[in-house]
Amino acid sequence: MLPSSPLRCFCPGTLLSVLLAVAPHVASSQASDVRRPNIVLILADDLGWCDTSFTGSRFYWTPNIERLARRGVYFPNAYAASPLCSPTRASIMTGQSPARCGITSPGCHTGREILKAGVHARANPLERQVVCVSATRLDTEHTTLAEALREGGYATGHFGKWHLGREPYSPLEHGFDVDIPHWPGPGPAGSFVAPWRFPNFRERVPKEHIEDRMGDEAVAFMEARKGRPFFLNYWQFSVHAPFNAKEELIEEYKKTVDPENPQQSPTYAAMIHSLDDNVGKILDALDRLGIAQDTVVIFYSDNGGNMYNAVDGDRTATSNAPLRGGKASMYEGGIRIPAIVSWPGVTKGGTTNEALIQSEDLYPTILEMAGLPTRPKQAKDGLSMVPILNGKEPLRDAVYCFFPHGPHVPDWLPPSVCVRQGDWKLIRIFHGAPDQQHRYELYDVVSDIGERRNLASVQPERVTALDALIERFLADTEAVIPTANPAYERARRESVAGWQVSSEARIGQRWDTLQVRSFGPDTALTTAVPMAAGPGRYVLDFRMRAWADGPGQVSWTSGGASHTAEASTPFALHTHGLWHDYRVALSFSTPVDALRFSPCSGQGTVQMAWMRLRDGAGGVVHEWDLKTKPKPKKPQPPVGGWQAGANAHASARLRDEAMVITCTSGDPMLMTRKPLGLPAGRYVFTMRMKAKASGNGQLFSRPENRGYQPGTGTGFAVHHDDQWHEYTITFECDYTVHEIRLDPCSGKGKMNIDWVRLRAVGGELVREWLFEK
Repeated sequence: MLPSSPLRCFCPGTLLSVLLAVAPHVASSQASDVRRPNIVLILADDLGWCDTSFTGSRFYWTPNIERLARRGVYFPNAYAASPLCSPTRASIMTGQSPARCGITSPGCHTGREILKAGVHARANPLERQVVCVSATRLDTEHTTLAEALREGGYATGHFGKWHLGREPYSPLEHGFDVDIPHWPGPGPAGSFVAPWRFPNFRERVPKEHIEDRMGDEAVAFMEARKGRPFFLNYWQFSVHAPFNAKEELIEEYKKTVDPENPQQSPTYAAMIHSLDDNVGKILDALDRLGIAQDTVVIFYSDNGGNMYNAVDGDRTATSNAPLRGGKASMYEGGIRIPAIVSWPGVTKGGTTNEALIQSEDLYPTILEMAGLPTRPKQAKDGLSMVPILNGKEPLRDAVYCFFPHGPHVPDWLPPSVCVRQGDWKLIRIFHGAPDQQHRYELYDVVSDIGERRNLASVQPERVTALDALIERFLADTEAVIPTANPAYERARRESVAGWQVSSEARIGQRWDTLQVRSFGPDTALTTAVPMAAGPGRYVLDFRMRAWADGPGQVSWTSGGASHTAEASTPFALHTHGLWHDYRVALSFSTPVDALRFSPCSGQGTVQMAWMRLRDGAGGVVHEWDLKTKPKPKKPQPPVGGWQAGANAHASARLRDEAMVITCTSGDPMLMTRKPLGLPAGRYVFTMRMKAKASGNGQLFSRPENRGYQPGTGTGFAVHHDDQWHEYTITFECDYTVHEIRLDPCSGKGKMNIDWVRLRAVGGELVREWLFEK
C-alpha cells in the first residue's frame, strides 16, 4: 500500500495534485534558501554519443539540446558507469560504481529481490567464465542523492523512468517527495503514445505522448516550488523500447532517410525529436518563470545507443559510428555518452571541456553545487566536477566501467572491466583467453576512436600499468567478479543451424539471424553435416550485415582434406552495419562435401538472415535455416484450477486440502486455468496462505489478446513464518480479465494455500477456489 503522506506521493491524478502535494512541505521547510541553485538533471535513456545533431548526426534533429549546449559546457569524454541502464542509474543515485553497489544488469523490474551481488553456481561448458548475479534493487541503506538534497532543504521530484525497484525501493523510499508516473518497468508501459498501460496513470487526451506528459508534470513541479530550491530529476523514457512515436513525426523523417547513412530509422528519429521537444519545454519554463539564472541544468545519458534491435523493418534503431559497439557493449559506443552542464554564473556557454567524467561524479558534483556536504563515505567512487567547471584541474584522471555479463549483442564482450586514462583504454576480459587467463584489448581511443587496432600484444608494459589500475579499482570497490569455469571444455565447438564455429568465435541465433562474434583473425564456420555437391559452378547467396573487418572468404574441400587458398574465393565486406545481399561465385573441380565460410577477417560481429547454395542452373542445392527457434515449453499439469508457469520456477500439487507450492527459483508463477471473462472494474483477491519462502508476492491480470506486462503487478508483503495468514489484494482493470497470475513469492521455498476467493469491489463473490482432493 502506498503512503498517503504529501511528502511521499506518487500523484496519479492531475497536475494540480502535484501542487497540493508539494506545497505543504515547501511552506514548512526549515532549510529553505532561495540563493541555492535549483538543480535539473535530465537523463536520457539509451541516447548514444552520436544521436544528436549537436554531436554530428545528419539525420536526427535536436535544436533544444544544441540550445542547452550554447548555455553550458559540453563534455565529449563523458562516460556512463555501465553499458546498460539500471547500473548507471544506481551510480547516479549513490555516487558508487556498479562494482561496489552490486547492480550490474538491468533486472530491477523483475519479481526477484536481490540486494547483494553474487556469482552463478555453474556455467555452460562452452563458456570460459562463470558470470555474476546482479542485485535487483537499490538498497535503502544508501543515502541517495535525493535524500541528501532533501535533508539540505530541497524539494525533490522524480519524473519518468526509475528501473531501480518497485516498493519498497521506489523513488518514494529513496528521498523523492513526488514520483510520476510511479512505474518500475524498463520502459513506458506498453507504448509511448497513449493508450498506456500504467496501472494508476492515465492519458489526458487520446494519443498523448508520455514524454510530453512527463515534461508537463515536471514543469508543474517547478511552478509549485514557492521560493524553495528544488531538485528536478527528469529521467526520460525516451528513447528506450518500445519503438513507437507520433505518426506525423515518423512521416516527416521518412522523407529524409539517406540509404548511405547507417542512422536510418524514422521511428527512432521521431522518438529523439520528442525527447528534444521536452528538453526545450524545461528550458522554456525556466525562462518563463524567471529562474533560469538560478538553475543548474545537467543533461546526461545512461548508456550508448541501441544498435541491435530492429525498428522499421530490418533497420537497427541507430548507429554509434564512428564509435564501435553500442548498448550492452564495453566498446566506446556502449559507454561514451553525450553530456552537457549549464551552471549560470560559473560555466561559460558554448564551450567544450575534454576532461574525463563519469556518471558516479554527478552525486558529489550536485551536492557541492548546492553548497551541501559531498558525503564521501557514501559517494565513494564519485569525484566532484566543480573544479573543472571553475576552470581548474580535474580531480579524476581515469574512468572505469565494470560489466560482469556477456549479452550477445553485436560487438559484445564476455564479462569485462575497463579503464581509460588519457588517450588509452584497456579492457580486461575475465578469464577470456583459451587457457582461462585474463585476455586484454588495448586501444588509443583518440587516434583510433573506432577501437579497431588492438595494441595489447605490442605494448605489454602499458597493459601491465593499466591493469594495475583495474586491479586496484576492483579491490577498492570490493567487486564481486566472474570466476573461471571449472566445467569449460576447450576442445568443444558450438554447432548451430548446420554450421560449426572455430575456437576464436561464438555463434548463436538471435533476432531471426545467425550471429557470429569474432574475437580474432581466423574466424570460420564449417558445415557441420557432410554435403554432396559434384564438380561444377555454384553460387553462395547470403544476406549479411557486419560490424567487423574484412574481407571474407569461402573455401571448400572433400574427404577431410585441409582447406587451401587454391580452393577458395574471397569477397569484399561492407562493414557499416547495414544489410547487403552477397553472391559469391564458386567453382568446384572435384566433388565437395564441406564448406568453410569466413564472414570476416578480424574482430567484430556479423549477422546473417539467410544462406543458400545454388548450382549453375539456379537450383537450390542446400539452404540453411537461420531463423530463431522458439524454446519449447512443457506445460505443467493443472492443480485445483491453477497451473504453474512453464518456466518451471514453481510446481504445485494438492495435499491435506491445500495447494502445496514448491518454488525453485526467483520467478514462480501460477495462472488461472480456465478463461475468466470478468468485466473491467475493481476486484478484491483474498487467500489464506502460509509460507516458508523468501521475497514478496505479486498479483497480475491480463486481457485475452496480450501477455503480462512487466511492472503492472500489485505487490504484497509475504509472512515467512510458516503460519497461516489471510492476504487481501485489490486491483483494477480497464479491460475484460481473461486470466489472473499469482506470484506467491520471489525466491526459493515452500508454501501452502488453503483457499482463494475473488470478489467484485462491492462484495459479490465471482470466483472461488477450494483445494480439496
